[in-house]
Amino acid sequence: MVGAIDIQDVTIGYGKRILMEHLNFSVEQGEVFFIMGGSGCGKSTLLKNIIGLYTPLKGDILINGRSIVSEEGDARRQIMRTFGVTYQGGALFGSMTVGENVALPLELYTDLSPEEIKAKALEKLKLVDLAHSVDMMPSELSGGMLKRAGLARALALEPNLLFFDEPSAGLDPLSSAHLDRLILDIRDKTGATIVVVSHELDSIFATADRIVMLDRSVRTMVALGNPRDLMHNSPNPWVRNFLSRGGMTREQNPPKQAEILQKDNENE
Repeated sequence: MVGAIDIQDVTIGYGKRILMEHLNFSVEQGEVFFIMGGSGCGKSTLLKNIIGLYTPLKGDILINGRSIVSEEGDARRQIMRTFGVTYQGGALFGSMTVGENVALPLELYTDLSPEEIKAKALEKLKLVDLAHSVDMMPSELSGGMLKRAGLARALALEPNLLFFDEPSAGLDPLSSAHLDRLILDIRDKTGATIVVVSHELDSIFATADRIVMLDRSVRTMVALGNPRDLMHNSPNPWVRNFLSRGGMTREQNPPKQAEILQKDNENE
């Protein structure tokens, strides 16, 4: 069975500097999958290889069965149209309103009328609890709101793959918990496959179906599976220790949704 993403004997790095090698794993359709490991191990670099910003030093990466490494021109652009990406700071254009930011991909890549584009943009903002911010400027949003606005824009073209690069970075625990719940809600509502780069154990235990763990000391992956199973049963002591150093506290005592929304919608 073809996965949503298939990583086939991939080596990543820069020139002669190898960060990770012999990476082999698949991301299944419809799952929430985390790429994790210690600082500097190559998590974000691997993500950039998967989405086509970088080219692997070796190996192949298939997106829904098609190689983003070897395809060129229109064929490669078609692959890239199937996914959306959210970045740490939201990456919104400061001179455009939130609604205009979300509408931009629709203006660039569809033939929808202005009225249809406006309605679609509002629909995506509603999906991330930000309909009230449609006419606001990015500078008026809190950190959590910026990330959710970036997510709404990533959803504009209704991709079947979503990528998140350190989504909880810089967020307080309540805002981070809200974002975790949104990730699961969006997966359930849209059926999208979601890949997250993170080392935040609370988020991993709250949302991940499976994880792959990278270890810079051996320059390759050292674990693949459900985080709870790996925490208890991995034969690798580093994996067990890494996963046991926190996590699950939010899951055991989750904040109330009203409390999350009140905190996250406060402008910083």
